[in-house]
Amino acid sequence: MKAYVVTENQKLEYIDVKDPSIKDDEVLIGVMSTGICGSDIPRIYNGGAYFYPLICGHEFSGVVRECGKDVDPALKGKRVGVFPLLPCHRCDQCLKGKFELCRKYGYLGSRQDGGFAQFVAVPAWNVLELPDDADCDASAMMEPMCVAVHAMRRVDPAKDDKIVVFGAGTIGLFLTMFLLEAGYENVFVVGNKELQRQKAIELGLGADDFCDSRSVDVSEWISGKTDSAGANVLFECVGRNDTVNQCLQNAAYEAKVMFVGNPASDMNISKADHWLILRRQLTVTGTWNSSFTHSDDDDWHYVLKRLNAGRIDPGVLITHRLPFEELGSGFEMMRDKSEEFVKVMGDLS
Repeated sequence: MKAYVVTENQKLEYIDVKDPSIKDDEVLIGVMSTGICGSDIPRIYNGGAYFYPLICGHEFSGVVRECGKDVDPALKGKRVGVFPLLPCHRCDQCLKGKFELCRKYGYLGSRQDGGFAQFVAVPAWNVLELPDDADCDASAMMEPMCVAVHAMRRVDPAKDDKIVVFGAGTIGLFLTMFLLEAGYENVFVVGNKELQRQKAIELGLGADDFCDSRSVDVSEWISGKTDSAGANVLFECVGRNDTVNQCLQNAAYEAKVMFVGNPASDMNISKADHWLILRRQLTVTGTWNSSFTHSDDDDWHYVLKRLNAGRIDPGVLITHRLPFEELGSGFEMMRDKSEEFVKVMGDLS
């Protein structure tokens, strides 16, 4: 099969590799659509791989082509989404059904080969059966959508809360999409690109509810949107020290601050900002991954219901859709930031 293989640090090759073999409890998925996550870029180009050679990719959808002997054969031919975290099913968190908090997890695309390939071997437990007419791209974007939903549901804002999303990349925009779909009316987004503003408006955000941090004083803008009281809920979707501090500085009394973005560096909180946490009695929390339990109320089913009902349109965020054999240019474009982008998808259908 053809695959994008990280053969060594900073070296990504589109080459022929052996088709994966499946274990008794696994399925072989023929990949139909795969998305590049921002975390894939440092994994490929900045020494972020656990081992070499590695096939990255954890956002993908496809069709089950083969089933291991312990897997229901009726799954063959079905379209599926894939939960990429591979829980051990034995630790204390797994036994509580908190599989995203597994202490000894594996991960498709980082700790073992993933979805930048024509075929992937996946434990049958990790697949979510989809309708026969499911959109391939939307199904491949279920993973980042579920990350956004997990953050939203963990905070569980009140309907009249003033909510600020810092960062309008893929996760921040998906978070905006689901907040608006859930009926929250006071949603404000801070970004730094014109394309981000356009996409936020396409998702339903008011044109005046996007702050371009390149030209606007963010704190003054939030103060104006919140009657000088600060925001009740703040999502940090960037992973940078300056936006972490901005969240704390613009939080209302008893506000909730949710850290979502992967940290780009060490974080330093000033003494003054630490006092804000104490004196305003802020709740500062974090989120990791998404809930996948095969139950109707997990994050993946939350997203699937809304996809099936046509209540969300994640395709709005696709800025680049490339044939699989040309996906290498997408990695390079994201690495070099040579173009503005939100979601870059590879097409194998």
